[in-house]
Amino acid sequence: MKIKANITFCYQNDKQAEIAFKSLLPDNIGFLESRQNHDSLVCTLKGKSLKTIISTADDLIFSEMLVEKVLEI
Repeated sequence: MKIKANITFCYQNDKQAEIAFKSLLPDNIGFLESRQNHDSLVCTLKGKSLKTIISTADDLIFSEMLVEKVLEI
């Protein structure tokens, strides 16, 4: 079975979205695809099991929370 999920993070402006995109890029390699869309960061997760998708989403959200703390949002 193939599973696909999209997670979108919205920021106050384009600059914050760019910082988040660049900060999370090393974590993305091989696990998900991400792109900046104006003031948003769109992440696409793909996997063969729900467990893998949930684990990847959990890691992504935790890492993004750290970005928010650095940006002091």
